Amino acid sequence: MAITFKTPADIEMMRVAGRLTAEVLDMLAEHVKPGVTTEQLDKLAHDMIVHEQKAIPAPLNYAPNGYKPYPKSICASINHQVCHGIPNDRPLKNGDIVNLDVTVIKDGWHGDSSRMYVVGEGSIAAKRLCQITFDAMWKGIAKVRPGARLGDIGHAIQTFAESQGYSIVREFCGHGIGRKFHEEPQVLHYGRPGTLEELVPGMVFTIEPMVNAGRREIKEMGDGWTIVTKDRSLSAQWEHTVVVTETGYEVLTVSDRTPPPPAFITAPGA
Repeated sequence: MAITFKTPADIEMMRVAGRLTAEVLDMLAEHVKPGVTTEQLDKLAHDMIVHEQKAIPAPLNYAPNGYKPYPKSICASINHQVCHGIPNDRPLKNGDIVNLDVTVIKDGWHGDSSRMYVVGEGSIAAKRLCQITFDAMWKGIAKVRPGARLGDIGHAIQTFAESQGYSIVREFCGHGIGRKFHEEPQVLHYGRPGTLEELVPGMVFTIEPMVNAGRREIKEMGDGWTIVTKDRSLSAQWEHTVVVTETGYEVLTVSDRTPPPPAFITAPGA
């Protein structure tokens, strides 16, 4: 399947979808606390997307080939859950970490982003994992520019995460996005520099590394969606949607309260 390149008008539409996605994640932040269930978070997100934003939650009833329809409007992955956790009635506990993954469709265009949240007082180890994963995502984003290659992104993420003592999940990757939820190219979070597809202005894709505190091996749970670490170690993920511009990149999933880039992004030679 070929990569679809986005026009300036397309990218403007994706900025809107991306901003709406980020605003849902902003809203959820104040509700992530002990005693709240991920089902409640899902309902808050669903109601905001549908009733306030007049948009569509992309995950709801999403059914790629071989999967049963996803039953909720967001993904909520707690502690050793790597991705695609289904919101349920289990109350969040003090010290949990949770990834909330939101994808909004507005006027036919997708915005896709996820963030980590620490419930109450998290451990030093849990907070460090979340921070290193955030930095790893940005190490990848910083490599996006015309003429670079997808392997440069994966290599930057992998070498940074592994240098911090963590492992990278390899079975899931970032992806092209636009009018479809998942398009070409696949964006691996590991690899060798100078390999894979060359980046060209107008390419839009997600960068969404999944970083494990223990080993990288994962398994799928019986619900057909939830992915967990085999060794039950903590896992974290951050995600942004980015576009390749004429001079570098633009992050499309931003709002007034999006966590700012780490200091090394604006540092000389970054």
